[in-house]
Amino acid sequence: MAAEAAAPLYRDASAPVEARVRDLLGRMTLREKAAQMAQIERTVASPRALAELGAGSVLNAGGSAPRERASPADWAAMVDGMQRHALASRLGVPILYGTDAVHGHNNVYGATVFPHNVGLGASRDAELVRRIGEATALEVRATAIHWTFAPCVAHFVADGGTDKGVNEGNAICSYDDLEAIHMTPYPDCIAQGVATVMASYSKWNGEPLHSSRYLLTDVLKGKLGFKGFLISDWEGIDRLCEPQQSRGSDYRYCIAQSVNAGMDMIMIPHRFEKFLEDIVFLVETGEIPMSRIDDAVERILRVKFISGVFEHPFSDQSLLDVVGCKEHRLLAREAVRKSLVLLKNGKDQKTPFLPLAKNAKRILVAGTHADDIGYQCGGWTIAWHGDSGKITLGTSILEAIQESLGAQTEVVYEKCPTEATIENGDFSYAVIVVGEVPYAEWTGDRTDLSIPFNGSELITHVASKIPTLVVVISGRPLVIEPPILEKIEALVAAWLPGSEGMGITDCLFGDHDFLGTLPVTWYRSADQLPLNAGDANYDPLFPVGYGLKMFQSDST
Repeated sequence: MAAEAAAPLYRDASAPVEARVRDLLGRMTLREKAAQMAQIERTVASPRALAELGAGSVLNAGGSAPRERASPADWAAMVDGMQRHALASRLGVPILYGTDAVHGHNNVYGATVFPHNVGLGASRDAELVRRIGEATALEVRATAIHWTFAPCVAHFVADGGTDKGVNEGNAICSYDDLEAIHMTPYPDCIAQGVATVMASYSKWNGEPLHSSRYLLTDVLKGKLGFKGFLISDWEGIDRLCEPQQSRGSDYRYCIAQSVNAGMDMIMIPHRFEKFLEDIVFLVETGEIPMSRIDDAVERILRVKFISGVFEHPFSDQSLLDVVGCKEHRLLAREAVRKSLVLLKNGKDQKTPFLPLAKNAKRILVAGTHADDIGYQCGGWTIAWHGDSGKITLGTSILEAIQESLGAQTEVVYEKCPTEATIENGDFSYAVIVVGEVPYAEWTGDRTDLSIPFNGSELITHVASKIPTLVVVISGRPLVIEPPILEKIEALVAAWLPGSEGMGITDCLFGDHDFLGTLPVTWYRSADQLPLNAGDANYDPLFPVGYGLKMFQSDST
């Protein structure tokens, strides 16, 4: 009787992880195992889903929050509440809560928003990226969240190598090229103990990654030795059926294809009970082997034990103040200035235009992106595809310019300056900030890569009368026509810098030099694409690796 009353082995924090996994797995019913394989959206994470059915994981979609402008404490209270329900289930298995914190804790109002990956690539500073990862992890953990789908080395695998760059497209290449180009980061990540890998929406030579047993099981789990668990993307398995909404028995087909290929956790995210019914049916009819279910659940439980969520399931209230703290904002500011790429500085190399004079009497600031935190932060900020305006806390580029200049300088701001302003303004110089609207995933697929909002016309209009610096806010190079480049004095690629606009003025006014170099080729026109260094016809506007300095004449 005494042995019966003792706590089960899986609850013993001092027991070996593998022993705890085996003990807990042995106590689970098929339905409980299947529930561990499900990740559901926060809006359907009801007490029944968590306490009665035992869902294994919860996530929030981009833009899905406890309430508008929810505080870090609101987020922590929400996740802790869900965890209490999960711990009330028969076996008391805690959930892992996941979120897309892909450039800072970007769903949370007031969190530090760091530059997007393209900008961090321009910095060439791996240590900086590591520090950003640590800061983001702290802000995420402060809100009781255990898991972020980041840092991103591309979804597995080759989602960045699709034909014509189409999002969720088809990567057409040999296995040797797939391994040499697209898998390169994975062995090192796996060796360092990365616990989760997400499958890509895209295809490899026509085969969807979500159902590729060869790549998911034979290569990732076999050849590369990945011991963590594989998770699907949002409704990723649904896309294995065409048309996607046909459902019925087709959904069972999708589940079987994906799970048998090696998928361990399914980001459903809404139809949890339908998923449970179908996967149990598929096991009972032999279409999914029980051994595959056990392997998936073993992997999920292993990560849960290793993560410490059994021993520390709830939030640490002492961390709440780190969200958007001064130290993290200073780190983001450093990241902004290190990611900027100076592409032109003066019409004549002997007379550089930058740094800008701080003692100018009157300057003009213009452009759609000069005073817009939303545009500055880009996609995956508060909303899934981002938004415009004061969507979160931060310093716009206009505000940073105003703060960087003394009271002796009059800063005139007009988003689209009138003819009278340009003709009669008596400006020492103009700063025009233009760029793209925020986007995420397929909402950013475009064939027209000119500057939006008639940006070229605005630049021409101002630069014909006033010495002009252009700052481009974008997630990729945009077309800069030769007449535009000739007209302007200086050009800076600022990518999608995030919440800390002061990082831009740190360089513009000469407090720091430009350090960034182009992480991608800056093409002359979209007709040149795809354009890669080493191509026989490689004739870019600026080559990959290009970047000027203000205080030295050489470029790197």
